[in-house]
Amino acid sequence: MKRGAHITRYVMYERLKMFRSTGHALSVSGSLRLAGTMGFWSAIDTRYPDVDLLDLPYRGGQFDGVVADQVLEHVADPPQAIAESVRVTRPGGLIVHTTCCVNPVHGRPDYWRFTTEGLRLLVPDNCEVLEISGWGNPLVWVLTALRLRFVPVPHARWHPLNWVTRWNHPDWPVVVWMVLRKKMP
Repeated sequence: MKRGAHITRYVMYERLKMFRSTGHALSVSGSLRLAGTMGFWSAIDTRYPDVDLLDLPYRGGQFDGVVADQVLEHVADPPQAIAESVRVTRPGGLIVHTTCCVNPVHGRPDYWRFTTEGLRLLVPDNCEVLEISGWGNPLVWVLTALRLRFVPVPHARWHPLNWVTRWNHPDWPVVVWMVLRKKMP
């Protein structure tokens, strides 16, 4: 049976496929799977502390996109992280940040939790919002207690894991994301 990402990424990745892009991306701290899901042809994969999202060692406009999957909660200055992501993206390119809202503390340091409203506050003037959204429901924590959180979700709609992923309760966002396009000068 064909499977996708695990439960806390499945709906988000399926949704982010809509924002197909091409070209060369900067994958921040292990975000290659998401960069591939979105259609980037190639990506440089960075790792902190070798590459710091708050001070990227790349020239302005070098990438067709920046993808950071579940990184923003770990940086001390989220507005600066977004600004650096935008700086290294060419005009018309995509900036994608996913992060958590309701989630246990993990991967030290772990500074922040974001709602969609919180992500909106991070959008710089030189970007257009393509989407800011989220997904989650209380059953995710039941599956986590049963040690099923990281099981890849089958694409079959009849499967119980797939059913749980299709239920979105707006008051329980486990993950949130933003897709921005850098405006033309």
